[in-house]
Amino acid sequence: MKRGIILLSAAALFLYSSCTHKEHEKEEHGKFLVTSPIRKDTSFFHEYVCQIRAISHIELRSQERGYLQNIHVDEGQLIKKGQLMFQLMPLIYTAEANKAEAEAAYAEIEYQNTKSLSDSNIVSKKELALAEAHLNKVKAELALAQAHLGFTDIKAPFDGIMGRFNDVRLGSLIDEGELLTTLSDNSKMWVYFNVPESEYLDYITKTKDKKQHVKLQMANNQIFDQEGIVETIEADFNNETGNIAFRATFPNPDAILRHGETGNILMPVDLKNALIIPQKATFEVLDKKYVFVITEEGIVKSTQITIGAEIPHLYVVTEGLKEGDKILLEGLRKVKNNDKIEYEFEEQDKVISELKHLHAE
Repeated sequence: MKRGIILLSAAALFLYSSCTHKEHEKEEHGKFLVTSPIRKDTSFFHEYVCQIRAISHIELRSQERGYLQNIHVDEGQLIKKGQLMFQLMPLIYTAEANKAEAEAAYAEIEYQNTKSLSDSNIVSKKELALAEAHLNKVKAELALAQAHLGFTDIKAPFDGIMGRFNDVRLGSLIDEGELLTTLSDNSKMWVYFNVPESEYLDYITKTKDKKQHVKLQMANNQIFDQEGIVETIEADFNNETGNIAFRATFPNPDAILRHGETGNILMPVDLKNALIIPQKATFEVLDKKYVFVITEEGIVKSTQITIGAEIPHLYVVTEGLKEGDKILLEGLRKVKNNDKIEYEFEEQDKVISELKHLHAE
């Protein structure tokens, strides 16, 4: 008898627990949060992978052959225009210049003597012309010798940052045309990015002659502290990709950006009277976006939508919804099509404010 009482108590306890669990589950799933799309002016960023280039990036090569006598700079150094960077051993070129200078001086004396005789009608005008031609020839040879001598001093053609030495060291025999290093003018940077044809058409019709300001997201996901301006668009589309190249110019006063970096261009796009919903109110089936629309009777209906643009935490909807529709905001996994639910309504302005606050923390 005692055992029967214990079994009965256990059964009653199990039945009570089961009822309590079901009641709790019903209470938990009884009320769902619902909101409506809203229309408002907004903006978002088109994002494009980009290549960052210095406005001037050149290879420094030797214009003469000779032994490298001096290196006056170091890799990564800021170089000023006209600064001496490398020096080839100038002995041969100095000797050639001295020889040409002596020949020019001798030809000058010959010419002056011939001119005096010509003025006295002792020699013909033809002899004077020959002496003058010889003088001009040796002067040209002198200028050439001086140019060769000048090429032994390799100087910076503009302000910039020096690149890596190309396997050149003191005493190396440098051939004519051999690469020594690179020099980059990073005061401004050219940033290249490719734009699809449809987005190009939207851009060109909206901006017309206005300059478009853009932002640069660097490789560490930080936004560069200077804004850029789209200055040029390439002439032709790439037939293989369907893209066209844009170039934006960014000031680089602190020399943060370097030639060869990559990043993402963020181009703002303004939307007028856009229909907006939270991203968390959507779900995917076979790469298509859906929402649960709530009818006046409280029936859940899955509805396919078309996304026109993506904004942080929000979608811009172009098809499938209208202003005033009620959509399920939370508990999407707890309902199925044609379920009847009870819900609480929350204005989307409040939803958006909470989303921004949540992700700002």
